[in-house]
Amino acid sequence: MILPIVAYGDPVLKKKAKEIDKDYPKLTELIENMYETMYGAYGVGLAAPQVGLPIRLFLVDTEPFSEDEDLTDEERAQMKDFKKTFINAQIIEEEGDEWAFNEGCLSIPDVREDVFRQPKIKIQYQDENFETHVEEYDGLIARVIQHEYDHIEGVLFTDKLSSFKKRLIKGKLTNISKGKIKIDYKMRFPAMSRKR
Repeated sequence: MILPIVAYGDPVLKKKAKEIDKDYPKLTELIENMYETMYGAYGVGLAAPQVGLPIRLFLVDTEPFSEDEDLTDEERAQMKDFKKTFINAQIIEEEGDEWAFNEGCLSIPDVREDVFRQPKIKIQYQDENFETHVEEYDGLIARVIQHEYDHIEGVLFTDKLSSFKKRLIKGKLTNISKGKIKIDYKMRFPAMSRKR
């Protein structure tokens, strides 16, 4: 089932999400619905806060990047097969010189900006079976994970922009929260007037 994606301005996107355990109600169904929602919106990642749930759960599937001509063959092959569900994730360390990449977000449609992040991460998380993993990632996969991880920390990519950039996109962000935007996937807007 495709869930509505919560738009910029909803308080759930600014909350630090809570850990869950394997007794979380209908978790398997939620994960399936989140994948379906992400694919329906042509995303490469989706976090639970983006569907209105302040829990530490996000998923990533970088397969769409495997078509990117700017990447090396090795990188494209890596992207093709990277699909994971992260539960109760904690980034243990981030390292390396920050690099810029143009990011977007399903909760903030039509806004793309360069965001600086460190290239390497070490992350601890649980999979769908609540088995714990500690893994290291770098490059684009690390970046997609960092972007989704920020969501469970209550951080949006727009929070990482300079105050000048933030001023430039302020009007766009206000329009998004009011639903004054054309999108081809289901969304829930916080500031939309509740007309019957």
